[in-house]
Amino acid sequence: MKTVYLDHCATTPLHPDVLKAMLPFLRHSFGNPSSAHALGRKAREAVEKARGKVAALIGANAAEIVFTSGGTEANNLAIQGIARARKDRGNHIVTSIIEHHAVLKTCQYLERNGITVTYLPVDRHGIVNPEDVRKALTDKTILISVMHTNNEVGTIEPISEIGRIAAERGIPFHTDAVQSAGKVHIDVKEMSIDLLSISAHKFHGPKGIGILYIREGIKIDPILHGGGQEGDMRSGTENVASIAGLGKACELAKETVAVRMDEIRKMRDALEERVSAVVPGLVVNGHPLSRLPNCLSVSVPAIMAETIVRDLDTRGIAVSAGSACTSHSVEISHVLSAMGIPRETAQGTVRFSLGIINTPDEIEYAAFSFIEVVEKLKTLSEIEGSLGSRRCY
Repeated sequence: MKTVYLDHCATTPLHPDVLKAMLPFLRHSFGNPSSAHALGRKAREAVEKARGKVAALIGANAAEIVFTSGGTEANNLAIQGIARARKDRGNHIVTSIIEHHAVLKTCQYLERNGITVTYLPVDRHGIVNPEDVRKALTDKTILISVMHTNNEVGTIEPISEIGRIAAERGIPFHTDAVQSAGKVHIDVKEMSIDLLSISAHKFHGPKGIGILYIREGIKIDPILHGGGQEGDMRSGTENVASIAGLGKACELAKETVAVRMDEIRKMRDALEERVSAVVPGLVVNGHPLSRLPNCLSVSVPAIMAETIVRDLDTRGIAVSAGSACTSHSVEISHVLSAMGIPRETAQGTVRFSLGIINTPDEIEYAAFSFIEVVEKLKTLSEIEGSLGSRRCY
C-alpha cells in the first residue's frame, strides 16, 4: 500500500540533492573543520559555503549565522542567551501564548529563575495583535519572541509590524521561523528581526541541524561551552555533513520556493474546498489568507481526531492530530484553546500539511478517504449515543 504523506509540518523527506551534498562528508571527506590539514580545510570550506547559502535564504550576512542542532536549541540559545546577556538591563520577556513548546518551556524555565514573562493572547485566527506587544513592553523588557508561523494551524504572524515596534524601543526581537523557512519569504533586515531560528528537516534537509541568526551587534551569552566553535556561540565539533545538507536545502528553497509553494497552495485549497463542501460542521482553523501555503487544519465536532488519524493511517495516509485522546480525557492543543475553539470542536482537529512530493491524485484520494472516514465515525457515534455508550470515536 502506497503512503500518502501529508505531515510535512512534522518533518519532510530528505531531498535527493541534499543527500548527494552530504555523502562526501560521511565518507572520505571526514576531516574536523578545526584541523589545519587538507581534510580539515575541506570540511571548513564546506561549513562556510553552507553558511553563505543559509544567509542568502533569509537576507542575512554569513557571519550572522550560528549552526545549532535544530530549532529547539536555536530557540533556547536565543532566549536564554539574551536573558543572561541582558540581565543587568531588565528581567522581562514578551512572547505569545501559542508559541512552540521550545519557546514556552524555555520561558517557563526562566520564570523559575527570576525572569518575568508576559504571554500575549491571540484572536480566533491565531494572530497576535502588534498593539498588544507595544502595550506589554516595560522599561525592564529585554526580549520579544513571537513565532513567524504557527506550526499547528499555519497562521502567519505580523512579524514586520512587531519587528518595527521592537526596533523603536531598542529591544531585541526573536522569531521562531522553523515552519516558515523554505516555504514563505523571509528577509531579516526588511522584517527588523534580530534573532531567527531555523530547522533543516522542515524543508527537506537532514534532522539534527539548524541555525540561529544573530544580527550583528546583538550580544548573547552562549549556553554551550567548550572549544569555542561558531564564534564561541556554540561549542562542539561541527556536524559537517548535516551542515552541507542544510546549505543545499536552503539553496534549493531559494531557487524554487515561489513556484513550488504556489503549486502546493493550489492542492491545499482543492483539499480544503473538497472536504468543506461535504463534511457537515467542518471548521477550518487559522487565518483564511495569512497562512502557510501547505497547511490545512480542520476540526470535526464530536469526533475524536486520534480516531480519524488512525483510520486514515490504515489507508496509507499520514496526517497529524490536534489533540490527544486517552482513556480518561482529551488533551486539547494549547494553540486551539488560545484561539477560543470549543473543546468539542478542538478534540476533532486534524492537520494536513502538504509538500513537494504530493500530487493532485493523492490529494483527491486523501479528501475522499477523509470524508468516508468521518461519515463512518459519525454513524458509529450516533449508534453508540443511542445505546448510551461513551466510547471515544
